[in-house]
Amino acid sequence: MRLTLSRDLLLHLRIPFSLFLMPVFWFAISQSQHPDWGRAVAVFVILHLLIYPASNAYNSYYDRDEGPIGGLENPPPVDERLHRLAWALDGLALVLSYLLVGWVFAGAMLIYSAISKAYSNDRIRLKKYPVLSWLIVGMFQGAFTYLTVLQAVDQVPIHKLIHWQSVFPALLATFNLLGFYPMTQIYQHDEDARRGDLTMSRLLGIRGTFLFTGAVFGLVTGGFFWFLWAKTAFGIPLFALYLLCLTPVLFYFLGWLRQVWSDSRRADFRSTMKLNILGSLCLNAFFGLIAVSRFF
Repeated sequence: MRLTLSRDLLLHLRIPFSLFLMPVFWFAISQSQHPDWGRAVAVFVILHLLIYPASNAYNSYYDRDEGPIGGLENPPPVDERLHRLAWALDGLALVLSYLLVGWVFAGAMLIYSAISKAYSNDRIRLKKYPVLSWLIVGMFQGAFTYLTVLQAVDQVPIHKLIHWQSVFPALLATFNLLGFYPMTQIYQHDEDARRGDLTMSRLLGIRGTFLFTGAVFGLVTGGFFWFLWAKTAFGIPLFALYLLCLTPVLFYFLGWLRQVWSDSRRADFRSTMKLNILGSLCLNAFFGLIAVSRFF
């Protein structure tokens, strides 16, 4: 059956939403020892223009949201074409992964795609289980993706990645997402309740989500302090650079927290997207600076 792209289909891919997952890619690149830049470009395109949009499309098809969703304030209605498009993008991603990067990366993309479908599919719908889905999202969008990118661009055997120098930053990527993910759900409580999905943010409550996110990011900051200690870029201690880059996020978070504490209705879509965009830009800038510093 012929698949005709339309504006509604393209909107549901939510390609700009890939910005929010991009820091994991740049984190891995910044820690790569001998990056193959051709493969790095291929991995970037496959992840951010195929795998993530396919996951977004599949999620939109099964959720059929009527209110705002991540990266899309007014989602248009969905139909079977979106389902077919999600599968087509996944298929193209797997073929390109094998041809341009290698079988290990293609296998990793197959696993990621399967997990993302289990998250949304009505027959499995991991999304219904708040703690399990939270852990799975954090692990696969964090550590799994970090190690996958690292393996792909360095072309090292998988077993050589299983050591503390690779695993610890991978865990930092996961914990960063574990803290961040409930905040992406905070404006969707009514929509999730309508579908019967008990998300992590609904489980914590609006105030609890803020407190939980703040606590996790405190732990993540401590982890980055240990990981970045004695490392520099452009002659600047990396942890000082980390704090400098993340300071705008902290100020926005605290200001928004004060507003929400007085009026829970301020936990809305637009405020959430502002935090997402700011956090992603700041982390992308930090990891990008580390990567660029390797050339100087």
